Amino acid sequence: MPAYHSIFLQDRDVRVIGNTALLPLRTRTRGPAYTLPSLPSGTSDLDVDPDSESYDPLDEVLSLFRANTFFRNFEIKGPADRLLIYGILFVSECLGKIRGNMSAKEAEKALLNAALDQFAIPGDASFPLNQAFEAPRDRQDAETLRQYLSQVRQELAVRLLARVYAGGPTPSKWWLSFTKRKFMGKFL
Repeated sequence: MPAYHSIFLQDRDVRVIGNTALLPLRTRTRGPAYTLPSLPSGTSDLDVDPDSESYDPLDEVLSLFRANTFFRNFEIKGPADRLLIYGILFVSECLGKIRGNMSAKEAEKALLNAALDQFAIPGDASFPLNQAFEAPRDRQDAETLRQYLSQVRQELAVRLLARVYAGGPTPSKWWLSFTKRKFMGKFL
């Protein structure tokens, strides 16, 4: 059974830096991403319909995380898949920071710190997937990509918290059961 790929592969009018897509996001975090319209009233952040105009790559990362985590190989079919890979690896990193006895407030602090920490981008020596990602052409592209990935990380941290703590004051054991799994055998 093959891994699940991004539904955003067919989007053609997308800015690409290196070979990573800068797709629009539904976010309140400042950054270079084009902002999608917010969800209609009465729609939960936890179950956004993929056909909705507000469905973004971060919803896709969170919905495909558990299924794709089991794969050690992933055939990259386009720039949107690279963003999916990066998001899944970041969610894995975040889940590793949440402990079973953490309150939602403690977890929020830990994840937002992880999102804001200095991180490597494609082309940096410490980036784990340089063989699959191209480096940005110049410093300006590198800075734009860093800002975009920072925006992705912050928004993913917020949405992951909403899902992990959806059932109450303690983290979901279902989500935490994926802390030891490594997608493609890698980590950020």
